[in-house]
Amino acid sequence: MNHEDQTVQTTRRRPRRRKTALSTLLTIFIIALVCAVVIVGALLVSGIRLVREDTAQGDEIKFFGKTEGGEPYSGTVYYPGGLTAKLDKKNNTLTYSDGSVYTGDIAHLLRDGEGEMKYANGDVYSGVFDSDIITGSGKFVFANGDSYEGELVNGLKSGYGTYTWADGSYYTGLFKDDQRNGAGFSYWSDGSSYDGTYVNGVKSGNGTFTFANGDIYTGEYENDQRSGYGTYNWANGESYTGHFKDNTLNGEGTYTWPSGRTYTGLFENGKMVSTVPEETDDVSNPQ
Repeated sequence: MNHEDQTVQTTRRRPRRRKTALSTLLTIFIIALVCAVVIVGALLVSGIRLVREDTAQGDEIKFFGKTEGGEPYSGTVYYPGGLTAKLDKKNNTLTYSDGSVYTGDIAHLLRDGEGEMKYANGDVYSGVFDSDIITGSGKFVFANGDSYEGELVNGLKSGYGTYTWADGSYYTGLFKDDQRNGAGFSYWSDGSSYDGTYVNGVKSGNGTFTFANGDIYTGEYENDQRSGYGTYNWANGESYTGHFKDNTLNGEGTYTWPSGRTYTGLFENGKMVSTVPEETDDVSNPQ
């Protein structure tokens, strides 16, 4: 066989090598596909699933882990914003990546029903959840020693409730948007108290304030100050009924001394306004 014949034979064998390489790649692909099918099948048989749930706020929550009866049982919950939690349906717990722990009713990957939330900062809430939101009746115990028990809407104090400070002061009454709003009673640790109405956390409207020293004011408030018509009774027996402005006697009013003597007339910045010398006696300053 001459050199030319050998070259022809060599050239004819090359397509067989390409065919062998293609067959090898096809075999590898088939094996990988079979392995993938086997893995997916094993996951399905073991109950491992990826579950997606939509919230009432329009967000999507994802779960990857073991399911029972098609419902998430144990695994990881992924929330919008990067927060995650370990779900343990057996013990009805969600352990969050920020250190907070929830124990209670869980539905569709959300806190829903009665439960207790222990926050990473030390605050603890026990009460009702609605679709993962604190709404209903419950109790907060804060890490600083304060506490609140009552009604909440969207995590805020709204409705009737009692807030107690660590020093023993407390407020019982109506709240709205996390502030005292409406009728309520406040007591301070120094012994003073207020029974009346609030607007956005401050005294506004009608109410009675009893001071720790025994003084009592009953009348109108505006922006946390005595403004309008009211009566101030001092512990020493003196009293004033009339108009106030920014916590001072201001306008028409009647001042009465313990002896029974009275003065009726104008007041400005807590002082009598009179052209009669004997009627310009000093008056007590309200607190």
